[in-house]
Amino acid sequence: MEVRAPGEGEVVVRIHASGLCQSDLSVMSGTIPFPVPVVLGHEGAGVVEELGPGVSTPRVGDHVVTSTLANCGRCAQCASGRPTMCHRSFGAEDAPFRWRGENVHNFAALSTFSERIVVRAVQTTVIPEDIPFTSACLVGCAVLTGAGAAFHRARVATGDRVVVIGTGGVGLNVVQACRLAGATAIIAVDTNERKHAQAERFGATHFVNPDTGGAVETIRNLTHDGADHVFDCVGTPATVRSGFEMLNWGGQLILLGVPPAETELSVPAGLLYLDRALLGCRYGSSRPGADIPRYLDLYQSGRLLLDELVTRTYRFDDFHQLVDDARAARLDRGVLTFP
Repeated sequence: MEVRAPGEGEVVVRIHASGLCQSDLSVMSGTIPFPVPVVLGHEGAGVVEELGPGVSTPRVGDHVVTSTLANCGRCAQCASGRPTMCHRSFGAEDAPFRWRGENVHNFAALSTFSERIVVRAVQTTVIPEDIPFTSACLVGCAVLTGAGAAFHRARVATGDRVVVIGTGGVGLNVVQACRLAGATAIIAVDTNERKHAQAERFGATHFVNPDTGGAVETIRNLTHDGADHVFDCVGTPATVRSGFEMLNWGGQLILLGVPPAETELSVPAGLLYLDRALLGCRYGSSRPGADIPRYLDLYQSGRLLLDELVTRTYRFDDFHQLVDDARAARLDRGVLTFP
């Protein structure tokens, strides 16, 4: 595969590690429609190799975490600290790859399942060189999305009671962000009993398996009339409905799971009364340039868990095994490593 040279405001990053996210699997399965051929991957870390014209930061040799937000940096949303709302933040339209004479699409403005990628300089954040790439890469999606949803979108506060439906890579980061925010009840909900111990390790105070029945009633009892925040990291009509039923008056459900685009969600109108709300959340409402250094500071101080998110690393030649393990729910996060 050919990778073009960087243009104005762009840099070349050699990827050393990339996590596999549910969004990548959703493209492969067709749940998220996307044109092919495409290079997937959007959770990467590596080293800057080349600068395009007009780039002064980062510098060649810098270790960086990449972000999907190819925002313009000039519009009203960017200026107000809301880069996820920038209309240009879905990335460059021109694909940087060619394969067998035809253009290849990039994914989420990144395509980190490639050893060499071309991205806008604004999509890179310089990180300390002593942080392992296999841990740092997870900040680019799982941490920004999960922790950002708790800190920025929900604004979880000390004493709040929260429920996290689905404890994969994103859900575990919601859990630990709520712990850092001072939530007093953090209830993890998952049908996979393997997740129980891991959820508690990240900060869950309780674990509920909905397959045993009575999950809504159990959670309402644990939270004394319902949760202040429910984070749905699964994103099905059933989880949205049950999540709403877990809310207290004034509570909010934050939708992080990505259902098929045509999916219609419905809840009884009565559940919206008393100030209950459904909130969408793109990329944790994050500000990567500010958030990535903050999260890595928390990691280096031992307060944010990253190494513990990595269930297993895989060589590039073992990519299909990584996909199989992820689809079988054997992983919190599997990470692909490049030579």
